[in-house]
Amino acid sequence: MDYEFSHRPSYTHLTVSLQQGESIVAEPGAMVGHSTTVDVETETSRDGLLSSAKSMLGGESMFTNTFVAREGSGQVTLAPPTPGDMMTHELRNETLYSTDGAFVAGTEGIDIDSEVGGLKSMLSGAGITPLALKGSGTVFIDAYGGLEKLELAAGESYVLDNEHLIAWDDTIEYSTRRVGDLKSTLLSGEGLVFEFTGPGTAWYQTRDMDSLVEVIAPRLPNQDSGDGIEFE
Repeated sequence: MDYEFSHRPSYTHLTVSLQQGESIVAEPGAMVGHSTTVDVETETSRDGLLSSAKSMLGGESMFTNTFVAREGSGQVTLAPPTPGDMMTHELRNETLYSTDGAFVAGTEGIDIDSEVGGLKSMLSGAGITPLALKGSGTVFIDAYGGLEKLELAAGESYVLDNEHLIAWDDTIEYSTRRVGDLKSTLLSGEGLVFEFTGPGTAWYQTRDMDSLVEVIAPRLPNQDSGDGIEFE
């Protein structure tokens, strides 16, 4: 399998070239197109690949698409739902954790699971549904805005806002907490943060979708605005 990124870094587009018999699993809605030699198999995510709490709790699709090059070699083109960059990460019998919505696709050999025990319980208060990407293969992760890599040496620590975090490896240690007391949390506009301690690596996005929504929402017409536009 080969892959190529184009239109980086703002509107990254992924082209995956599959040899006959190869396959790749992608999130619903990520597909832009594919060769006629490639078949698409839609499977329920509840049964294994992406038994994602994101899907069950977030109101998103409970299905995943597997693209298989059955009739010969072919291409699959994929794109994330938000403008920004994408990254690859190679796993060799390792685990990479990603936040809800950051996973785009994974190759054969990657087991995708959200049943990560205490981790899910711990992060539920942070509004994060983690996916554990395990095994050997390539995973593709997207970011809203730019994408930054944070590499920490042993004993080195750094604090990240939970809305910017997109992925972290299984060697790094972390804890979650609120920013200051309730008053400072409300006035600062910050909420929950992750404190990471190395050695290990985390990745984050340079923009926050919730902050964008907060800016846009007051400017949208609504039923009470008297402007004659109605929304269901």
